[in-house]
Order: sequence, then C-alpha cells, then structure tokens
Amino acid sequence: MTHDDRLPEILANAGVVFFDFDGPVCDVFAGLPASEVAKQLATLLASKDAAAGAKAAETDDPIEVLRIAHEADAGLGQEVEAALTAAEVEAVAVAGPPTPGAAEALRAVNSSGRAVAVVSNNSAECVQRFLEAHGLEEYVARIIGRPTGQPHLMKPNPFPLITAAEQMHMDVTNCTLIGDSLTDIQAAHATGTTAIGYANKPHKADLFAEAQADAITDDMHAIADALTTA
Repeated sequence: MTHDDRLPEILANAGVVFFDFDGPVCDVFAGLPASEVAKQLATLLASKDAAAGAKAAETDDPIEVLRIAHEADAGLGQEVEAALTAAEVEAVAVAGPPTPGAAEALRAVNSSGRAVAVVSNNSAECVQRFLEAHGLEEYVARIIGRPTGQPHLMKPNPFPLITAAEQMHMDVTNCTLIGDSLTDIQAAHATGTTAIGYANKPHKADLFAEAQADAITDDMHAIADALTTA
C-alpha cells in the first residue's frame, strides 16, 4: 500500500534509482541481531579504551559504536570498522531472503531502462555478498558502501549520494532514493534528490511525512507496480 500517489511521477522522472540496503533490500541483522554485534564491538573497543567502550555499551546500534570508536581514535575506529564489516558479512549470510518486493523492484527499475545503485551505511562487502547470494547482482550497477575510515561521510551526509551520481554520470537531482530511515530522507534533501520513504514500521509513515519525503510506501512491491505506469 502506498501513502502517496506521487510514486509513478517520481520514478518516471528518475534517471537512476538509489536503494538503501538495510531495509529496502535486506533485513541485515534478522539472523544476527544488531544488539549482539554492537555488544561485541563495544567489548572490543573497551579492551582498548575503557571510556569509549563504556559509552559504546549504551547503544545497540553497531554504526553508532563505529562512530564512537572513530571519535576516540582513528586507529581504534579502523579496528572496530574491520570487525563490523566482518560481522555484517556474517549477518547477511543468515539474514534470510530479500525484503518482500525488493527483487521485483530491482528488476522493474532495470526493465524500465533505469539504473540502480545501492547506497548504504553498511559495508560494500556485505551488500555484494548478499546480492550475489540471491542472484541480484546483475540488477545493481554500483554499490556505494560505508566510506572506509570516514564515518562522518555516511548518510545523512550527502556524500554517498553525490558519489553514486558521479560514478553513474547522472545529475544527482535526476535521481531518487528509496530509504527506510530519516537519515536517508535528510541526505536526499541535501542534494536535491527525491526521496521515497519505505515505512517498514508503522510509526515511520508519520516520521517521513513530517520530514517531507516526496513519497511514502509500506510495501516494496509498490515500486515495481508504480514503474508499470512510470
């Protein structure tokens, strides 16, 4: 079900469609919980920096642990990032199938003559592994993963979207991003990219509406459906 009838219009005007990974394509930590990964990373960090480790222990978000590690020390950040990347690769191997409707959406974008880039705060390695495992790699022209050693450039920073557009020789304002977090909407707005909010939890539709997402859907099948009229 869509919460905005602008989906066909937005997709029709997009030369390239950016997909966030965790959510729109894959539930990354469905099999290996994010809280468990965050705890492992916090323990690693605490073994090197007690204060940073204590701060990291307060979050169940592995990406936030990475940010804390880099703020404490660049070398520690690199060590934690390597551990996070390994955990992400392990996680996608047990994450189960793609998000319902994701494969259809990726195929539909390609069939419409448009290109796909995955733009993620997860590692490019885990994205590539998951796409290959599920036979979807042929539908993705570019993978822009987490900027190694530079967590400040992750979304909501627009850097990943700008990078993807440049690599695909497309004006970023002629692209659209499908994402399931406010950071996706913020990154898109910062570049003039249209934003489609994927409300995979009930409360997100209101959040995305408040953040002025250009369209909102709670079903990835709606992307493929909209492209039949785009």
